[in-house]
Amino acid sequence: MALLIGCGESSSSASPFVLLRYLNRALDSFKHDIAHIFANIFCCKTNFDSNYRTCGNEDLQPSSFENLMAAMGEQYRLRAQGWCSKQKDFDDDGRDPYAVFNVLDTMLKDSLERLKMMRESISLAEIGIQGCTLEVKYAEQVHIIRDLCLVGKVEAALWLRRKMIQKGVVPDVSTHNYLVKGLCKAGNLEQADWLIREMVEMGPSPSCATYNTFINGYCLINNVDKALNIFSTMANTGIRPNKVTCNILVHALCKRGLLDDAGKLLGEILEEENDKATPDLITSTILMDGYFKNGDMVQALSLWDEMVQKNTLIDVVAYNVLIHGFCLSRHMGLAYRHFCEMLKRGLLPDVFTCNILITGLCNDGKFDEAFYIHGVMARMEVASDPISYKIIIRGLCAYGDVVKAHEFLLCMLENSIVPEPQIWNLIIDCYGRRGDLGNALSIRDQMMAFGVLPNTFTYNALVHAQVKGGNIAGAYSLKKEMLLCGLYPDVVTYNLLIGAACNLGHIRLALQLHDELLRSGYDPDIITYTELIRGHCMRGNVKEAEELFAKIEKAGLPMDHVPFKILIKMYCKMREFDMSFDLYQKYLNKDK
Repeated sequence: MALLIGCGESSSSASPFVLLRYLNRALDSFKHDIAHIFANIFCCKTNFDSNYRTCGNEDLQPSSFENLMAAMGEQYRLRAQGWCSKQKDFDDDGRDPYAVFNVLDTMLKDSLERLKMMRESISLAEIGIQGCTLEVKYAEQVHIIRDLCLVGKVEAALWLRRKMIQKGVVPDVSTHNYLVKGLCKAGNLEQADWLIREMVEMGPSPSCATYNTFINGYCLINNVDKALNIFSTMANTGIRPNKVTCNILVHALCKRGLLDDAGKLLGEILEEENDKATPDLITSTILMDGYFKNGDMVQALSLWDEMVQKNTLIDVVAYNVLIHGFCLSRHMGLAYRHFCEMLKRGLLPDVFTCNILITGLCNDGKFDEAFYIHGVMARMEVASDPISYKIIIRGLCAYGDVVKAHEFLLCMLENSIVPEPQIWNLIIDCYGRRGDLGNALSIRDQMMAFGVLPNTFTYNALVHAQVKGGNIAGAYSLKKEMLLCGLYPDVVTYNLLIGAACNLGHIRLALQLHDELLRSGYDPDIITYTELIRGHCMRGNVKEAEELFAKIEKAGLPMDHVPFKILIKMYCKMREFDMSFDLYQKYLNKDK
């Protein structure tokens, strides 16, 4: 390092190649100095002999050897005291010619020793630099792997892991957990299984978090059986499940309605934990939510009472589950009661609490109270989200109050919340059902002005509005507009057009649309056949109607009362009462 500093190089930029370059330069300089010393020695000797012979001055008689020793310094003078030849027959001037070379040889040995020490110190510095470099590279590569997993680029992360292992560096278990989570999130559970098996065989050993991530991956795809199998294998690897494992499995079992199995599993895990005799808040909340959704309010409230009696610190999530359970069972009074209890306990409701209450009130048609809760949200410093508006707009459209729904849509736009296409489609469809084509088209234009592109459902709502107004030509032009926009009509679009054609008596156009439906790759449903049966019956085509009815039965499509009603009515008009009665008996026996 001293050599580097002397040469003007910083230690941060040093590398083994740079150090070797400076070492070679030092050796070249030393060789140059040795050659220069040899030249000076012989030059001094020649000049001294010449001057001595010419001047004859006694003051100039010291030997060149003594001058050289004086020039070399004290350390070489001391070492050279016993080097002179013991022979008395020196050269012509009485000096020993080999003493100079002995001094030079000693200088060369000392210089080589110093270079050896420098080389060793440089090698130690290289080892330290390489060690620091490896640590820095390891940290960087681990962070890269984790970042790649977070953004979904798991294949690139696995490739970098393989490169690290090829160099003899194995990422830690935390990094492997990122890889397992990324694979499970991408649905590649087989590769996640392979990675965990490799961890068991080669290291690092999987942790409880590794298995929790893997179990949660199978629960996300609703493969609870495989998740339970992995849970059972944890004990074989010496890893005990924790509360997170329990909560993941209990939640998955509750989603499938297996509350008894969830309770048994919870009991088994609690028996293994001697320090815990009751489930924690999260587990109790999950079970309570499952009981509410299954309609078992008694079990759900017993869990709630148990938490209250044991002075469990109940959070907002637990209250949300309780209020949601009361709203599902239409006990809005109890929902309001526990909403007020939250406030008394100092727990501020969040947006989920308010949305749950608004949903329950809208389902009961109590829109004034829903509007009140929506207005109170701002005073409680709870910002309304798009779901809050969506719940109210959907409820208003379901009850036919499209004007009020339109007002909430404008309120969303004023608050810089651009609705999703579904909300626009709800209002367009509600205007269409009322036969208000102008407002329906106006909402569509406003939708496009805010950068929301119409989809197939948007055009279906507009087609329905045109059909409702009896404008089949306008409805057919909307189908062509869909194709120009890159959208394709679906079965609903064709059913609306076929129904409109049949109602107007255009059975040939209806059959053309049916054939176009088949060419588009769609299969006609019960509504398609029902509309065609109606069209044939209106034109008196009894045989064609009966053939279509037989086709429905042969295809095994789920049939409601409408096709039966159409044919029975036609037989009655034809005064074929026996056929009408037989068909009625067939309808009564179809579900047996």
